[in-house]
Amino acid sequence: MGEANPSVLVIDDDLEFRDSVVRLLRTVGLPALQFSSVPDFLKADPPDGPTCLVLDVRMPGRSGLELQRDLAAANRQVPIIFITAHADVPMTVQAMKGGAIEFLTKPFRDQDLLDAVEAGLSRDRARRESERTLAALRERFDTLSSRERDIMLYVVAGRLNKQIASEIGIAESTVKVHRTNLMRKMKARSLPELSRMADTLNVSRPQQ
Repeated sequence: MGEANPSVLVIDDDLEFRDSVVRLLRTVGLPALQFSSVPDFLKADPPDGPTCLVLDVRMPGRSGLELQRDLAAANRQVPIIFITAHADVPMTVQAMKGGAIEFLTKPFRDQDLLDAVEAGLSRDRARRESERTLAALRERFDTLSSRERDIMLYVVAGRLNKQIASEIGIAESTVKVHRTNLMRKMKARSLPELSRMADTLNVSRPQQ
């Protein structure tokens, strides 16, 4: 299955500005949703595909910077492009430290916004792909028996079959069978690939 289409979410209390941004995004084939306030945005269901926010810094009620903090606290990793008519250095620094993709001051060039949106969507695509890869690895790891998991950790720690057999008290031939099975279940074609999988899963290894 292919990934769902990307979405750009525009949050600004200025209707004319929102409409102009949505029209611009649609000229390059990007679907966009618009919201007049942070509460309106929070009531909506998150899109399924890659997403980024075009977010006004100052709005009545909750500000863009407050939304950025709330999303971070909830571990919702959505790339943000901040827009403002009145920027100041502390505000800009706070936004960028919070992980914003870009901080644009009105009026800005259309291409600057489009470039920032593409960077945001690319970042979100990469994050989603990384999460899918990790989920697939966890599913494979969960299919291993407890013995296969133990042996996998010894293998990626650099232990030889005879060393593993000695340490856990089984025959070397049995270690070889378990090792073959776990490599097949993890879909690992080599020891370096298995080691990368263990690193990605953040599974602990025996001390040397």
